[in-house]
Amino acid sequence: MNVLLIYPKFPDTFWSFTYALSFIGKKAAFPPLGLLTVASLLPATWSRRLVDMNVDSLTDGDISWADMVFTGGMAIQRKSAEQIIARCKAMNVKIVAGGPLFTSEPGEFKAVDHLVLDEAELTLPVFLADLQNGQPKKMYRASGFCDLCDTPTPSWDLVKMKRYASMNIQFSRGCPFNCEFCNVTTLFGHRPRLKTPQQIITELDCLYVSGWRGSIFFVDDNFIGNKGYLKTHLLPVLIEWRKDKKGCVFFTEASINLADDPELLGMMVKAGFDSVFIGIESPDEVSLTECHKTQNKNRDLLESVAIIHRSGLQVMGGFIVGFDSDCPSIFQRQIDFIQKSGIVTAMVGMLQAPPGTRLFDRLQRESRVINTFTGDNVDGTTNIIPRMGLDRLLDGYQLIMKQIYSPKNYYRRVRTLLKELKSPEINQPINIQRFLSFFRAAFRLGVLGKERFRYWQLMLWTLTRRPRQLPLAVTLSIYGHHYRKICELYIL
Repeated sequence: MNVLLIYPKFPDTFWSFTYALSFIGKKAAFPPLGLLTVASLLPATWSRRLVDMNVDSLTDGDISWADMVFTGGMAIQRKSAEQIIARCKAMNVKIVAGGPLFTSEPGEFKAVDHLVLDEAELTLPVFLADLQNGQPKKMYRASGFCDLCDTPTPSWDLVKMKRYASMNIQFSRGCPFNCEFCNVTTLFGHRPRLKTPQQIITELDCLYVSGWRGSIFFVDDNFIGNKGYLKTHLLPVLIEWRKDKKGCVFFTEASINLADDPELLGMMVKAGFDSVFIGIESPDEVSLTECHKTQNKNRDLLESVAIIHRSGLQVMGGFIVGFDSDCPSIFQRQIDFIQKSGIVTAMVGMLQAPPGTRLFDRLQRESRVINTFTGDNVDGTTNIIPRMGLDRLLDGYQLIMKQIYSPKNYYRRVRTLLKELKSPEINQPINIQRFLSFFRAAFRLGVLGKERFRYWQLMLWTLTRRPRQLPLAVTLSIYGHHYRKICELYIL
């Protein structure tokens, strides 16, 4: 059996880092971890190929080679996924689909031959057994959640690592919280399920032996969902692992209550984490109550961010506007919070309702779901009717984006972060592409860029005040270039 795994293309968004990747000679931010894991679940006797459309073109020859195509992705990849399905159907090649997009909206993909949904560790073996018996069904669903101890090491041999800015790895699935707008608990449950430390070390060793020394993203939706296990099991092993290693800096996603645990913060930094994405959502307590973001309430959010920065972890933040309780003042409040916090990577989106969430169900009952969920937080659209009105919401959202990503405010925020951020204990080694990125940034931002004055101002300030943070200052400047390009594409 010849199996072709196809990963749909991402559109240009904040998270695609399209306009930043060229500075470091990369084609995509991350490899398709889900499909690489699915590949490891397939029979060893099958021939497997992977086409990641974010780094390669999909040819008719690729499709004609295959007896069967496997694809999967997220909502933001919908357009590309639909094109893949159409091409496979036109060439009469069977297609199997799974992952968050198809699991959340199976009824939208009638052309797919076999929908293997939920977690592949549970549903894929059943499909493979039926396929071997000549009786594969249209759809496979799971009644529960898998044990991650059964999850195999991804098939890293199917990708060329040098094409990617970062590798990725998964330690846990599930989140103990219950945010109304989030579909993580729908897909993966409330109880965090964990891989063993040995599984993680095996995966890290695989990457390291392959020559990887760059950043590694722990893709967990809430890495600290089980703090006790982290502190007693995983983090001590990670700290020990990196004693004879160079590079491999980690980053992940977590909840704001990370700031309440100094021991955990210290262990994460010692283990090699240098940044963390946190859903801040809103500085407004009423909005946080509305969306059940209880972990963000009854705290000084600015101080919580500062605590994490002072530990040595850079906070990347997610923000949302368009809650029912939001009033017009929320837009300036969001701008003020982002600027004061020093959160340089501030991902602001208009509220959307993913299918399967309690928000979607509530708004559907109120006849306020009007469009398909895109999963894109910067394209200036939403799939709901906001209470404040769509025009007012869009105007306010555009105001935020224009303000926070203007060169003046962006570079000011970088300086705020660098003043507060503890210098890193572990750095990525300088390879040829990172070395060249300094010169590319100096020319493209410092000579050709409209922000050239602020760029050189930041470089000089960093050299004199925070010299160890110079690589980060250059990296954040490059990110700013990307964010402004995205703003120009969708907003300005």
